[in-house]
Amino acid sequence: MAERFRVLMISKACYVAAYRRKLEELATFPDVDLTLVVPPYWVQNGRRALLEPGHTEGYQMVVRNPALNGHFHLHFYPRLGDLVQDLRPDLVHIDEEPYDLVTFHALRIARRSGARTVFFTWQNLRRRLPPPFTWFLAFALNHTDAAIAGNTAAAAILRDRGYRGPLALIPQFGVDEAVFTPACRSEGREQGPLRIGYAGRLVPEKGLPVLLHAVAGLEDDWQLTLLGAGPERPHLERLAQGLGIAERVTVPASLPSTAMPAFYRSLDVLVLPSLTRPNWKEQFGRVLIEAMACGVPPVGSASGEIPNVIGDAGLTFPEGDALALREQLQRLAHQPDLRARLGERGRQRVLAHYTQRQVAAQTYALYCRVLSAPR
Repeated sequence: MAERFRVLMISKACYVAAYRRKLEELATFPDVDLTLVVPPYWVQNGRRALLEPGHTEGYQMVVRNPALNGHFHLHFYPRLGDLVQDLRPDLVHIDEEPYDLVTFHALRIARRSGARTVFFTWQNLRRRLPPPFTWFLAFALNHTDAAIAGNTAAAAILRDRGYRGPLALIPQFGVDEAVFTPACRSEGREQGPLRIGYAGRLVPEKGLPVLLHAVAGLEDDWQLTLLGAGPERPHLERLAQGLGIAERVTVPASLPSTAMPAFYRSLDVLVLPSLTRPNWKEQFGRVLIEAMACGVPPVGSASGEIPNVIGDAGLTFPEGDALALREQLQRLAHQPDLRARLGERGRQRVLAHYTQRQVAAQTYALYCRVLSAPR
């Protein structure tokens, strides 16, 4: 491996500025010369989410609009070949699923140039893919130098599909521990209601009716905030009214990312009651590590990767079981010392595994492994 190596990363997700903190951390390794390809915007629900400013230190950012912008599985960068020819990267990191057109396209270009390749996957369900996606996947599994899986199920599925190359278990992005911090001791509060929160999409698979039924039977005083947007909002508001708890439940709109640390610090516990569906199960649960970084203990269902993310830093319950969730919330309401212990464990767990620096270091180690291996 050369003393200094060139990496080209392709990532639509990095239009979000906070995610680019990982790239800034990667760029601090003295032998890494990093370039990011990112779109000027990403189309979501018919609207353009613009490339956010900030977090561009230490690496080059190349803005290119992909063909079929907004199509997760069919977008690609038509002039990528010219860019690869100009940059001559030693490694191309395709931060996309292996069955996507953008991955197939980039793999072919990278291999022609002699660059090593890495792709990323979150996919934790063994889907039956139609052509041409099944062809893209087969090509990726047989023509990449390494793979990154964001959760344990995704790693197992890659192996089940026949992938035998280097495979690292690394979340796509971490959290900034200097931004997501616990409340200062001086911010302590008088005894009051248990402040329970949720943050995320208001959609059926997130299991929010389970949470409402759970809190409706709590013995102690409590308040619940369901922070987010989505089609379930009217149903959740009607359900809270029907359960007689509407005055204790607030459903505010989503907050900007810069306001999320303060939201977490306003809570005693964060709940993620996700429900596995035939076409979906929780792939990671980023709100868990954000809350944990803020010293807030999480309570999560057993859906997907949730128990693995929480570890010993929170409580879990069988998905869909409102009574079991109520019992866990009751424990936390009665035991403030348990909340404090779990909050401290959560912060330490994030520092050990889930900061942007930790994610970058694990990614860098994989780069070194790939570039040191014989062709």
